[in-house]
Amino acid sequence: MSQGTLYVNSLARGYLPSALVKYLGLDIEIVDTEKDQESFLKQFPLGKIPAFVGPEGFKLTEVMAIAYYLVNLKGDENIKKVLCGATLEEEAQIMRSLSFTNSELAVAFPTFALMLLGKLPYNKKICDEKRAAFDACMDVFEQRLSEYTYLATEEVSLADLFLGTLYAFSSILIFGAEYRAKYPAIARWFKTVIAHPALAGVFDLSKFRKDTLQYVAPKKESKKETKKETKKPAAEKPKAAAEAEKPAEQPKKPKHPLELLGKATFPLDDWKRKYSNEDTRPVALPWFWEHYNPEEYSIWRVDFKYNDELTLCFMSNNQVGGFMERLTGSVKYMFGCMVVYGEDRNNGIVGAIMLRGQDYAPAFEVAPDWTSYDYAKLDTSNEEDKEFINNMWAWDKPVVINGEPREISDGKVLK
Repeated sequence: MSQGTLYVNSLARGYLPSALVKYLGLDIEIVDTEKDQESFLKQFPLGKIPAFVGPEGFKLTEVMAIAYYLVNLKGDENIKKVLCGATLEEEAQIMRSLSFTNSELAVAFPTFALMLLGKLPYNKKICDEKRAAFDACMDVFEQRLSEYTYLATEEVSLADLFLGTLYAFSSILIFGAEYRAKYPAIARWFKTVIAHPALAGVFDLSKFRKDTLQYVAPKKESKKETKKETKKPAAEKPKAAAEAEKPAEQPKKPKHPLELLGKATFPLDDWKRKYSNEDTRPVALPWFWEHYNPEEYSIWRVDFKYNDELTLCFMSNNQVGGFMERLTGSVKYMFGCMVVYGEDRNNGIVGAIMLRGQDYAPAFEVAPDWTSYDYAKLDTSNEEDKEFINNMWAWDKPVVINGEPREISDGKVLK
C-alpha cells in the first residue's frame, strides 16, 4: 500500500523531502505541482510547497515537519538517531538549526533572487536588504563551521542536509565561485554533505555558476516605429464562388465574460511593458495616469481576510503567488500588485488590482480561493486612493494599515 503523495516543485524547499523519500526507500509518489496544479490545489488551496498527503488523508505542510515525518515513517532507529538526534539535546540543536535556516536564510533568498532573474520588479533597496540578510545568515554558518564539523551534531543531520540543498540551489541559480570562496568553512563542509547518500546525484555540480548573477536593467524599447510588412491581397474570387465556399457562420462563444466588453482603447499590453522596463515612480506611473481610462477599467483594493492566520512572511508571499497563479485565466484583462507587509508572525496581505470593466467578480472568480479576499473599488479621482495605487505598484513606501505605517517585506506582480 502506498505511503502517500509528496507535492513539490522546482523551488528550493522541495529538494530535501524528495531526497529523503528516495534515500529512505519510501513508497511515496512524488508529484511536480508545476505539471499537475489541479490535483494539488484541491488538496492544498493555499498552494504551500512542499506538501504531503498520507494514505488516510493525513496532511502535512512545512519542510521541517515533513522531513521529520518521513524519517520517522521509515521506522529505522539508527537512521532516526543520526538525522534527527540521539538525545533530547541533539534533537533541539537540529531543530534550532533547521528553524534558523528555514525562517532566515530561505526567506531572504527568493526576493532578491527573483529580482535579479527579472521575475519580480527590481527594487534596489529591497534587493540589497534581502541580500544583506542572506549574507548575515551565511556569516553565522561560516562561524559555526569554522569551529565544528557539522551544524548541530557530530554527524550529518537533517540540519546539514537542508542547508546543503539551499546552498546548492543558490549556487546554481545566483552565486558564483568568488562568492563561495568568501566562506571556506562552508565550502569544506558542503563537499562532505553533498557526498551523503541522501544528496548524492540530486544536484549537477557542474552547473554551479562561475560568476555571481548581477542585476542588468532591461533594454529600453526603441521609440522608432517599425514598419510592418504588408502582404498583397490575394486575387479576389468571383463573389458567387466565394459565397459558396464560405462556411455557415456560427455565433462565437466568448472565451471569457470580459470579452463581451470589447476591445479597450487603453493599451494594457503597452502599460505592462512600460511597467516592466521603466523606473516605476518617475516614468511608468506618470505614463499610466496619462493614458488610463476609468470608463474602461476599474482598480480595486484587495485585502486578505485572514491575516491573523498568517505566520512567516515567505509563506504569506507563497499564498500571494498561488492566488495569482490561479488568476491565469483572467490575467489578459488585469494588472496589479499584491504585497506582504510587516514581519514574521505579524504580517498581512494587501494590493491594488486593475481590471477590465466595473465589476470585480468576473475577473477574480476564476481562482478557487477568490472568496478569501475582500474587494473595495478605488476612486482614481481621489488623491488618497490614487496614492495608495502608486504605493502598491512602486513598493517604495510603507503601507498604511489602520493608520500605522507598515514596511513592505515582499510581494508579487500580476501581469
